[in-house]
Amino acid sequence: MKKEDILWLLIIVGLSLIVIITQSRIVFEKYTVLYPYLMGFLKTSILATLGERLVKRIKTGSYLGDKGIFLKFIVWGALGIVFVLIFKLFSSGVLNAQEANLLPSINNTSFIASLLTAFMISFLMNICFAPTFMLFHKVTDTYIELGKGNIKQIVRIPFKDVVDQIDFHYYLDFIVLKTIPLFWIPAHTITFLLPENYRVLMAAYLSIVLGFMLSLKSYKKKTNQ
Repeated sequence: MKKEDILWLLIIVGLSLIVIITQSRIVFEKYTVLYPYLMGFLKTSILATLGERLVKRIKTGSYLGDKGIFLKFIVWGALGIVFVLIFKLFSSGVLNAQEANLLPSINNTSFIASLLTAFMISFLMNICFAPTFMLFHKVTDTYIELGKGNIKQIVRIPFKDVVDQIDFHYYLDFIVLKTIPLFWIPAHTITFLLPENYRVLMAAYLSIVLGFMLSLKSYKKKTNQ
């Protein structure tokens, strides 16, 4: 394990302690309520960027070396703001639909009733929203990579060049048809069992987990070959 790996782990542990230690958790919950969009930006941009750096480390042996890290950080933060709104829209929408008997529900306060509601939120959100979000993020990443992190170059890149770079077969066959049903729907079912203040944070942690799993699988495949 290199010094960079230890630093990465220390950052993750330090961020996690914020919600573990009572005093800092109270502050975290307070500011999440007062400034939901700002906190959504910070939680997602920091953790998702750490996840991307881990993927880079597994694939290339280094956390750095690629350009556009700051722009990707900003994109993740903007997506974190969207997550705050989307999570609220789907959670409230599913509850209202259940009350109107438009979706199945269990009329009690049992864990099974909460699990069913959480599953319905996760299922509908991942079916209706996730494919669009994932494709949008792929487009922004491709712009940044083609422009080598330089905004002046990025704005001159034709959209056709970006589309030509995207592997739509991989996107549909693997990202949409495999990661959504096999990972994101079950994982976000757990997310929507958590208190509302922790859902965006959980989603950011999940991005690290999935990135690690996929990168490790890719690394083992290359090693075997």
